[in-house]
Amino acid sequence: MASTDDLNGTPVLIADGVKVTYHITGGRRTTKDPNKRSLKTLLGPSLIPTSGRRTLVAVKGVSFVANHGERIGIIGHNGAGKSTLLRALAGLLPLSGGAVYTGGTTSLLGVNAALSSSLTGAQNIELGCLAMGMTPQQVKEKYDDIVEFSGLGDAIDLPMRAYSSGMAARLRFAVSTAATSDILMIDEALATGDAKFRAKSMKKMEEVREHAGTVFLVSHNAQTITSFCNRAIWMEQGLVVADGPVEEIMERYKESLK
Repeated sequence: MASTDDLNGTPVLIADGVKVTYHITGGRRTTKDPNKRSLKTLLGPSLIPTSGRRTLVAVKGVSFVANHGERIGIIGHNGAGKSTLLRALAGLLPLSGGAVYTGGTTSLLGVNAALSSSLTGAQNIELGCLAMGMTPQQVKEKYDDIVEFSGLGDAIDLPMRAYSSGMAARLRFAVSTAATSDILMIDEALATGDAKFRAKSMKKMEEVREHAGTVFLVSHNAQTITSFCNRAIWMEQGLVVADGPVEEIMERYKESLK
């Protein structure tokens, strides 16, 4: 069997012209006859939606090759398409064009765990872990750690529909970090809960990262990207602006912010 060092530099994910399109119903704005003094016109013409269907191309043909051992930061302004691209790479969004080829298992932290609101937290731990490819024995070994990390305590035996959104998010994150994936994807926007849990989440991300072959990270924090990654992909308006060594790309990106 090849060692981890032997695998470094081996392609593990290929994005070939990846395109993601959202279809939006309604949402357009229009104006009405100013002579008709309805409540809507008094509130302002920008508040009057019309029916209709429009499309938004969030990712516009992105291509790159990710290799084993790389830590790839995806940067860009709000609306650049970073999180959409990450979800597409993880197989959580349908592509409207192009293809994604992977040479291993992928996991997007906090999202991949497929949980059911009708089941208890304990049952969802088993369901989510099995869905990620863990064996029943592995689930049993990880169970106590997952419960402890989630901070749910006795609530773990309640139906998930009784959880607050924060409790449910903590359980998803705890389950999703239980399995080791070949390709780990992290979106800092998924971090939830209070400051204490966010700190635990970041520490857990570091631990999981050490066991993953390739890591993708979406973050607005330049320092996090620089310290965490060795490569950066800069996106704007659904397109790749630059791709290369993290120090070089981050310097160019910070210059653009000025």
